[in-house]
Amino acid sequence: MCGIVGYVGEEQAAPILLKGLSKLEYRGYDSAGIAVRDEESGQISIVKAKGRLKILSEKTDNGRAVRGTCGIGHTRWATHGEPSETNAHPHCTDDRSVVLVHNGIIENYQELKEKLVKSGYTFYSQTDTEIAVKLIDYYYKKTGTPLEALTRAMLRIRGSYAFGVMFHDYPGKLYAARKDSPLIIGKSASGSLIASDVPAILDKTRNVYYIGNLEIAEMTGDEIRFYNIDREEIQKEMVEIKWDAEAAEKGGYEHFMLKEIHEQPKAVQDTIGAYVKDGAIDLSETGITDEVLKGLERIYIVACGSAYHVGLVGRYVIEQMTRVPVEVDLASEFRYRNPILVPNSLVIVISQSGETADSLAALRLAKERGVPVLGVVNVVGSSIARESDYILYTYAGPEISVATTKAYSTQLIAMYLLSIQLAKVKETVDEIQYGELITEMGTLPEKIQKTLDDKEMIQWFASKYANAKDVFFIGRGIDYAISMEGSLKMKEISYIHSEAYAAGELKHGTISLVEDGILVVGVLTQSALFEKTLSNMVEVKSRGAYLMGLTTYGNYNIEDTADFSVYVPRTAEYFATSLAIIPLQLMGYYVSVAKGLDVDKPRNLAKSVTVE
Repeated sequence: MCGIVGYVGEEQAAPILLKGLSKLEYRGYDSAGIAVRDEESGQISIVKAKGRLKILSEKTDNGRAVRGTCGIGHTRWATHGEPSETNAHPHCTDDRSVVLVHNGIIENYQELKEKLVKSGYTFYSQTDTEIAVKLIDYYYKKTGTPLEALTRAMLRIRGSYAFGVMFHDYPGKLYAARKDSPLIIGKSASGSLIASDVPAILDKTRNVYYIGNLEIAEMTGDEIRFYNIDREEIQKEMVEIKWDAEAAEKGGYEHFMLKEIHEQPKAVQDTIGAYVKDGAIDLSETGITDEVLKGLERIYIVACGSAYHVGLVGRYVIEQMTRVPVEVDLASEFRYRNPILVPNSLVIVISQSGETADSLAALRLAKERGVPVLGVVNVVGSSIARESDYILYTYAGPEISVATTKAYSTQLIAMYLLSIQLAKVKETVDEIQYGELITEMGTLPEKIQKTLDDKEMIQWFASKYANAKDVFFIGRGIDYAISMEGSLKMKEISYIHSEAYAAGELKHGTISLVEDGILVVGVLTQSALFEKTLSNMVEVKSRGAYLMGLTTYGNYNIEDTADFSVYVPRTAEYFATSLAIIPLQLMGYYVSVAKGLDVDKPRNLAKSVTVE
């Protein structure tokens, strides 16, 4: 959520800022603004707009009307104060001596505001960010140096932040600082850049630095220096981003989501290929050893949203395959339930961005309790990647659409890899079974592609139900976890009320919601549960439901019950989620398209939830 871009160098800053912000639109926002310093007058111009970025572009003639080679920009997702030009970033002091953009939430902003009011400051907005810029100004007037002002302010602020800061007295310089909110620093041939995510600066450079917690960057067009909270200069290693700008473009598809759905065979193949060598799983890159796995007596999986649904699948697969007990928690609940973490255990934190606020907090809690953490993330150098004891990277590439598809699918592969290797070292599978599981996992990319090739039937069916008011998904075991993700895809991009229910719970209250014509999607990929779930489908059909059945090829008797049937290729039932989710992703997508909605940027949502 929210986006930051900054530039200082030889080129005009405003067009670079606007283009960078356009690459961050997927993160979700409701207003935008830029601040650029005019070298001739020395003044800092600030232009803001409520709504889409194109309004800001029009106000500035695509940046040409705002001259200067040093500037910062921001797309805001409202937390404190309604969406408006007044509340939009950048924020500044009354004399524009300090100008700032901010991602995150300042938890003690009211306390700080009261202190600043006593010191003579007044406030024009309802934002916590205005408190930050005026707190920095307060310490700047006391100390006379930007570096000391920033560190003093950082020590007073509680919460999360990524700052991009300009000081009127220091032309040609940008400052950046962060705590628990993502921020990267880039170096190009023409200057230095800051951004909250890689796509914003990828057309300028692939060379970036990851700034750590409670660290500061001081930038000119030629030089970047890093400091810790004690104002001691520190050295950082430059990282090269491997994927290029084209990977973050639509490539001829109507929406990023559709492109990313179709990229799943490659993303799954790349993730398998990174860890399967010569017919065996090699997790040496992650840092976790067979000895560590063999000693595990319990696993805790912590995640949010779709990653949480991956965790639920992981629980079923790990427990069935290895008999190691697994607990799965929403990260936001894990933090506050004072979890009991036993010895010889492992916490697995799953996150696409590696910056998810609640997941990061859960990671730190686990480490405080002395339990090692395995991070499963898609972004190299992200906070969760840096702070985990072990790190299993997924290879989804950049994912732009707010609704995750290919990142979800690669996270599933991560769970399969861990399960199979854990089963081997625990000796719950023999060498033959081990090889068979790896071989079958290797067939998933081709089978996902086959499922995608049949998408026209889903498109036709989705158009029939674009005006639905309610949709329910039912399943048991792994099928219930699949249903939860399918339901989330439906609700988050089509705005149709959708719920997933454990099929066996229908008679305990939820069947009362079934009425004539309501769509119920039954997921049946687990042979041991097929007849039971089919029976539940008969129950809802007798009460007027219209049934869609999702199962594997060969289970054609479902057509005696379902009004519309969808089939996916057969695979080991452990891996069924990877195939069954594809029709549900497509269904959510096509319903959204049929309704004329903004598929890639659904209302009220952000790609990366970096505040609590």
